[in-house]
Amino acid sequence: MTVDNGDNGDRARALRLTPVSRETQERLALLVAELARWQKAKNLVSSATLADVWTRHVADSLQLFTLAPDAKRWLDLGSGGGFPGLVLGICLVETGGHIDLVESNARKCAFLRHAARLTGAPVTVHTARIEDVIGEFTGKVDVVTARALAPLPNLIGWCRTLLRTGTLGLFPKGQYLDAELTEASKYWNIQASTVVSVTDPAARILMIRGAEQRADS
Repeated sequence: MTVDNGDNGDRARALRLTPVSRETQERLALLVAELARWQKAKNLVSSATLADVWTRHVADSLQLFTLAPDAKRWLDLGSGGGFPGLVLGICLVETGGHIDLVESNARKCAFLRHAARLTGAPVTVHTARIEDVIGEFTGKVDVVTARALAPLPNLIGWCRTLLRTGTLGLFPKGQYLDAELTEASKYWNIQASTVVSVTDPAARILMIRGAEQRADS
């Protein structure tokens, strides 16, 4: 299976959902091309999503930027193949700012660094476990993201010090978000709202503005 570069309309659909400048489109196209080139060796994303990579990965990541367009310092946890982290970094080329990507897999980090250099994205890649470095970002980032990484109680546990100091959490979630929120509420008092995903009406983006551990948990 090959990555779609627009022949089947996937790129056009994605850019209708999440419009960006021509310069940003060109950088995103570089990212998609490199993903195709590295995929066989590195298994960066699920092969089942490659035919619709622009909608499933690029647009799905771009929509996060529209929720905090003025944010300058971002943090992406479990960056994997670069979604949303590299896409957000590409957006920051035009608006100014920086994003830190945390990924424990060294092979994926090699791709992240290569793609960042190629696209000119203002990115720093950290080859590390989340729990080992998360404290370094307390009070220093405007937004923290994580996509398809872990259940919500785990995410909040990792990000609790960030959320307490004003960082906005943007976490794309699927159809089982309500169940995750119910489980997380056993341990955390959460200040949150949701936005319907532009790429999947069954999915939502959870926006967390604060989380405190419950006294009875």
